[in-house]
Amino acid sequence: MAEAAEHRELTFTDTDFEKVRQLIHQRAGIALAMHKREMVYSRLARRLRALGHKSFKQYLQALEGQGEKGAEWEHFVNALTTNLTSFFREAHHFPLLAEHVRNRSEPVRIWCCAASTGEEPWSLAITLSEALGSRASNARIIATDIDTRALEVARQGIYPMNQIERLSEQQRKSYFQRGTGARSGMARINAALRAMVEFRPLNLLESGWGLEGQFDAIFCRNIMIYFDKPTQKKLLERFVPLLKDDGLLFAGHSENFTYLTDAFRLRGHTVYEQSSRRRMAS
Repeated sequence: MAEAAEHRELTFTDTDFEKVRQLIHQRAGIALAMHKREMVYSRLARRLRALGHKSFKQYLQALEGQGEKGAEWEHFVNALTTNLTSFFREAHHFPLLAEHVRNRSEPVRIWCCAASTGEEPWSLAITLSEALGSRASNARIIATDIDTRALEVARQGIYPMNQIERLSEQQRKSYFQRGTGARSGMARINAALRAMVEFRPLNLLESGWGLEGQFDAIFCRNIMIYFDKPTQKKLLERFVPLLKDDGLLFAGHSENFTYLTDAFRLRGHTVYEQSSRRRMAS
Protein backbone atom coordinates (compact mmCIF):
# COMPACT_ATOMS: atom_id res chain seq x y z
CA MET A 1 0.00 0.00 0.00
CA ALA A 2 1.31 3.40 -0.91
CA GLU A 3 2.63 5.60 1.87
CA ALA A 4 0.20 8.43 2.55
CA ALA A 5 1.08 11.82 3.92
CA GLU A 6 -1.18 14.82 4.48
CA HIS A 7 -0.34 18.04 2.69
CA ARG A 8 0.11 19.90 5.92
CA GLU A 9 2.63 21.98 7.74
CA LEU A 10 4.01 18.83 9.43
CA THR A 11 4.56 15.61 7.51
CA PHE A 12 2.47 12.78 8.99
CA THR A 13 2.48 9.42 7.18
CA ASP A 14 0.70 6.10 7.69
CA THR A 15 3.95 4.74 9.09
CA ASP A 16 4.16 7.61 11.57
CA PHE A 17 0.63 6.95 12.79
CA GLU A 18 1.34 3.24 13.23
CA LYS A 19 4.49 4.10 15.17
CA VAL A 20 2.51 6.42 17.48
CA ARG A 21 -0.06 3.67 18.05
CA GLN A 22 2.70 1.21 18.87
CA LEU A 23 4.55 3.51 21.24
CA ILE A 24 1.51 4.68 23.23
CA HIS A 25 0.35 1.09 23.60
CA GLN A 26 3.76 0.01 24.86
CA ARG A 27 4.09 2.99 27.16
CA ALA A 28 0.58 3.39 28.57
CA GLY A 29 -1.49 0.45 27.37
CA ILE A 30 -3.70 2.74 25.29
CA ALA A 31 -5.08 1.06 22.18
CA LEU A 32 -5.60 3.89 19.68
CA ALA A 33 -8.27 3.13 17.10
CA MET A 34 -7.62 3.86 13.43
CA HIS A 35 -10.14 6.71 13.43
CA LYS A 36 -8.03 8.58 16.03
CA ARG A 37 -5.54 9.69 13.38
CA GLU A 38 -6.77 13.29 13.25
CA MET A 39 -6.71 13.50 17.04
CA VAL A 40 -3.12 12.27 17.11
CA TYR A 41 -2.03 14.86 14.58
CA SER A 42 -3.80 17.68 16.38
CA ARG A 43 -2.49 16.84 19.84
CA LEU A 44 1.11 16.03 18.94
CA ALA A 45 1.51 18.81 16.37
CA ARG A 46 1.67 21.37 19.19
CA ARG A 47 4.58 19.47 20.69
CA LEU A 48 6.40 19.19 17.36
CA ARG A 49 6.11 22.94 16.82
CA ALA A 50 7.40 23.65 20.32
CA LEU A 51 10.48 21.49 19.67
CA GLY A 52 11.05 22.73 16.13
CA HIS A 53 10.44 19.43 14.35
CA LYS A 54 9.17 19.51 10.77
CA SER A 55 7.89 15.94 10.58
CA PHE A 56 6.45 13.28 12.86
CA LYS A 57 9.20 10.91 11.76
CA GLN A 58 11.82 13.32 13.07
CA TYR A 59 9.95 13.73 16.37
CA LEU A 60 9.43 10.01 16.89
CA GLN A 61 13.08 9.24 16.15
CA ALA A 62 14.13 11.83 18.73
CA LEU A 63 11.62 10.42 21.23
CA GLU A 64 12.92 6.86 20.92
CA GLY A 65 16.49 8.12 20.87
CA GLN A 66 16.08 9.41 24.44
CA GLY A 67 15.69 5.91 25.82
CA GLU A 68 12.93 4.67 28.13
CA LYS A 69 13.51 7.34 30.79
CA GLY A 70 13.70 10.34 28.50
CA ALA A 71 11.82 13.44 29.64
CA GLU A 72 9.87 13.74 26.39
CA TRP A 73 7.90 10.56 27.09
CA GLU A 74 5.91 12.43 29.73
CA HIS A 75 4.87 15.06 27.16
CA PHE A 76 4.07 12.33 24.61
CA VAL A 77 1.77 10.44 26.99
CA ASN A 78 0.16 13.62 28.34
CA ALA A 79 -0.71 14.73 24.81
CA LEU A 80 -2.47 11.47 23.96
CA THR A 81 -4.35 11.02 27.23
CA THR A 82 -8.04 11.90 27.20
CA ASN A 83 -9.42 13.71 30.25
CA LEU A 84 -13.20 13.82 30.23
CA THR A 85 -14.67 14.18 33.70
CA SER A 86 -17.01 16.18 35.93
CA PHE A 87 -18.15 16.32 39.54
CA PHE A 88 -20.37 13.36 40.44
CA ARG A 89 -20.21 11.91 36.96
CA GLU A 90 -22.26 8.68 36.77
CA ALA A 91 -24.02 9.82 39.91
CA HIS A 92 -25.62 6.47 40.83
CA HIS A 93 -22.27 5.20 42.12
CA PHE A 94 -21.90 7.66 44.97
CA PRO A 95 -24.93 6.67 47.08
CA LEU A 96 -23.81 3.04 46.69
CA LEU A 97 -20.37 3.95 47.98
CA ALA A 98 -21.87 5.92 50.88
CA GLU A 99 -23.99 2.95 51.92
CA HIS A 100 -21.02 0.61 51.57
CA VAL A 101 -18.75 2.57 53.94
CA ARG A 102 -21.22 4.23 56.33
CA ASN A 103 -20.90 1.67 59.16
CA ARG A 104 -17.20 0.90 58.80
CA SER A 105 -15.29 0.86 62.06
CA GLU A 106 -11.85 1.01 60.44
CA PRO A 107 -10.60 4.01 58.43
CA VAL A 108 -11.97 3.91 54.89
CA ARG A 109 -9.52 3.68 52.00
CA ILE A 110 -10.37 4.22 48.34
CA TRP A 111 -8.24 4.11 45.20
CA CYS A 112 -9.26 6.31 42.29
CA CYS A 113 -7.30 4.93 39.32
CA ALA A 114 -8.00 7.72 36.85
CA ALA A 115 -8.02 10.97 38.81
CA SER A 116 -7.73 13.15 35.72
CA THR A 117 -8.19 16.81 36.73
CA GLY A 118 -9.59 15.88 40.14
CA GLU A 119 -13.37 16.04 39.86
CA GLU A 120 -13.81 12.33 40.61
CA PRO A 121 -11.59 12.06 43.71
CA TRP A 122 -13.06 15.28 45.11
CA SER A 123 -16.56 13.86 44.55
CA LEU A 124 -15.44 10.77 46.46
CA ALA A 125 -14.14 12.95 49.29
CA ILE A 126 -17.46 14.81 49.51
CA THR A 127 -19.30 11.48 49.57
CA LEU A 128 -17.15 10.16 52.40
CA SER A 129 -17.51 13.39 54.36
CA GLU A 130 -21.29 13.20 54.14
CA ALA A 131 -21.44 9.46 54.89
CA LEU A 132 -18.90 9.32 57.74
CA GLY A 133 -19.29 12.67 59.44
CA SER A 134 -16.45 13.32 61.89
CA ARG A 135 -14.88 9.95 61.01
CA ALA A 136 -14.15 11.21 57.50
CA SER A 137 -10.96 12.86 58.75
CA ASN A 138 -9.46 9.36 59.03
CA ALA A 139 -10.48 8.33 55.51
CA ARG A 140 -7.91 8.31 52.73
CA ILE A 141 -8.28 8.48 48.97
CA ILE A 142 -5.31 7.60 46.76
CA ALA A 143 -5.87 9.35 43.43
CA THR A 144 -3.59 8.37 40.55
CA ASP A 145 -3.25 9.20 36.88
CA ILE A 146 -0.67 8.85 34.14
CA ASP A 147 -1.22 12.45 32.96
CA THR A 148 1.01 14.68 35.08
CA ARG A 149 -0.55 17.90 33.78
CA ALA A 150 -4.02 16.77 34.79
CA LEU A 151 -2.73 15.76 38.22
CA GLU A 152 -1.35 19.24 38.81
CA VAL A 153 -4.81 20.70 38.18
CA ALA A 154 -6.27 18.09 40.50
CA ARG A 155 -3.82 18.89 43.30
CA GLN A 156 -4.65 22.58 43.15
CA GLY A 157 -8.36 21.83 43.48
CA ILE A 158 -9.40 25.13 41.87
CA TYR A 159 -12.29 25.15 39.40
CA PRO A 160 -14.54 27.67 37.60
CA MET A 161 -17.82 28.17 39.43
CA ASN A 162 -19.79 26.78 36.48
CA GLN A 163 -18.12 23.39 37.02
CA ILE A 164 -19.68 23.03 40.48
CA GLU A 165 -23.17 24.23 39.52
CA ARG A 166 -24.63 20.71 39.59
CA LEU A 167 -23.66 20.34 43.26
CA SER A 168 -26.23 21.28 45.88
CA GLU A 169 -26.04 24.70 47.47
CA GLN A 170 -25.11 23.04 50.77
CA GLN A 171 -22.23 21.16 49.14
CA ARG A 172 -20.93 24.32 47.48
CA LYS A 173 -20.99 26.16 50.81
CA SER A 174 -19.55 23.30 52.85
CA TYR A 175 -16.75 22.08 50.62
CA PHE A 176 -15.62 25.03 48.49
CA GLN A 177 -14.10 28.45 49.08
CA ARG A 178 -15.12 31.18 46.65
CA GLY A 179 -12.26 33.05 45.06
CA THR A 180 -11.86 36.79 45.31
CA GLY A 181 -9.86 39.37 43.39
CA ALA A 182 -7.84 37.69 40.65
CA ARG A 183 -9.59 34.40 41.44
CA SER A 184 -13.11 35.78 41.29
CA GLY A 185 -15.38 33.30 39.55
CA MET A 186 -13.31 30.36 40.81
CA ALA A 187 -13.78 27.98 43.74
CA ARG A 188 -11.27 25.92 45.69
CA ILE A 189 -11.75 22.63 47.52
CA ASN A 190 -11.57 23.29 51.27
CA ALA A 191 -8.72 22.18 53.51
CA ALA A 192 -10.61 19.30 55.15
CA LEU A 193 -11.20 17.57 51.82
CA ARG A 194 -7.69 18.30 50.56
CA ALA A 195 -6.32 16.49 53.62
CA MET A 196 -8.21 13.34 52.64
CA VAL A 197 -6.77 12.95 49.13
CA GLU A 198 -3.25 12.03 48.05
CA PHE A 199 -2.42 12.49 44.37
CA ARG A 200 0.27 10.36 42.73
CA PRO A 201 1.45 9.83 39.15
CA LEU A 202 0.95 6.19 38.22
CA ASN A 203 1.10 4.19 35.01
CA LEU A 204 -1.17 1.14 35.34
CA LEU A 205 1.23 -0.82 33.12
CA GLU A 206 4.03 -0.50 35.66
CA SER A 207 5.01 -3.76 37.34
CA GLY A 208 4.88 -2.19 40.80
CA TRP A 209 2.19 0.25 41.84
CA GLY A 210 3.53 0.99 45.33
CA LEU A 211 0.07 0.75 46.90
CA GLU A 212 0.05 -0.65 50.42
CA GLY A 213 -2.78 -2.34 52.26
CA GLN A 214 -6.27 -2.99 50.94
CA PHE A 215 -9.07 -0.75 49.76
CA ASP A 216 -12.78 -0.64 50.54
CA ALA A 217 -13.39 0.38 46.94
CA ILE A 218 -11.51 0.89 43.71
CA PHE A 219 -12.87 3.36 41.18
CA CYS A 220 -11.59 2.35 37.75
CA ARG A 221 -14.09 4.17 35.58
CA ASN A 222 -13.84 4.98 31.89
CA ILE A 223 -10.21 3.95 31.58
CA MET A 224 -10.42 0.27 30.59
CA ILE A 225 -12.02 1.31 27.28
CA TYR A 226 -8.61 2.60 26.18
CA PHE A 227 -6.89 -0.78 26.75
CA ASP A 228 -7.02 -3.96 24.72
CA LYS A 229 -8.66 -7.02 26.28
CA PRO A 230 -5.47 -8.82 27.43
CA THR A 231 -4.40 -5.64 29.27
CA GLN A 232 -7.87 -5.26 30.80
CA LYS A 233 -7.83 -8.84 32.08
CA LYS A 234 -4.36 -8.47 33.58
CA LEU A 235 -5.29 -5.26 35.39
CA LEU A 236 -8.51 -6.70 36.80
CA GLU A 237 -6.62 -9.65 38.25
CA ARG A 238 -4.07 -7.29 39.80
CA PHE A 239 -6.91 -5.43 41.54
CA VAL A 240 -8.04 -8.51 43.48
CA PRO A 241 -5.37 -8.54 46.23
CA LEU A 242 -5.76 -4.78 46.67
CA LEU A 243 -9.45 -5.06 47.61
CA LYS A 244 -10.82 -6.06 50.99
CA ASP A 245 -12.88 -9.25 50.93
CA ASP A 246 -16.08 -7.24 50.58
CA GLY A 247 -14.50 -4.42 48.57
CA LEU A 248 -16.24 -3.02 45.51
CA LEU A 249 -14.92 -2.25 42.04
CA PHE A 250 -16.68 0.59 40.20
CA ALA A 251 -16.56 0.65 36.38
CA GLY A 252 -17.62 3.17 33.75
CA HIS A 253 -21.02 3.16 32.08
CA SER A 254 -19.75 1.54 28.86
CA GLU A 255 -17.46 -1.03 30.51
CA ASN A 256 -18.31 -4.67 31.17
CA PHE A 257 -15.83 -6.84 33.06
CA THR A 258 -17.85 -10.03 33.48
CA TYR A 259 -16.62 -11.66 30.28
CA LEU A 260 -12.95 -10.81 30.87
CA THR A 261 -12.24 -12.68 34.11
CA ASP A 262 -13.99 -14.84 36.68
CA ALA A 263 -12.35 -12.84 39.49
CA PHE A 264 -15.33 -10.45 39.67
CA ARG A 265 -19.09 -10.77 39.59
CA LEU A 266 -21.58 -8.05 38.79
CA ARG A 267 -23.29 -6.73 41.91
CA GLY A 268 -25.22 -3.79 40.48
CA HIS A 269 -25.14 -1.40 37.55
CA THR A 270 -21.39 -1.23 36.69
CA VAL A 271 -20.46 -2.22 40.25
CA TYR A 272 -18.54 -5.43 40.90
CA GLU A 273 -17.55 -7.61 43.85
CA GLN A 274 -15.07 -10.45 44.05
CA SER A 275 -16.45 -13.78 42.87
CA SER A 276 -15.13 -15.54 45.97
CA ARG A 277 -17.20 -13.13 48.08
CA ARG A 278 -20.34 -13.97 46.09
CA ARG A 279 -19.72 -17.70 46.54
CA MET A 280 -19.26 -17.37 50.31
CA ALA A 281 -22.49 -15.38 50.61
CA SER A 282 -24.54 -17.89 48.57
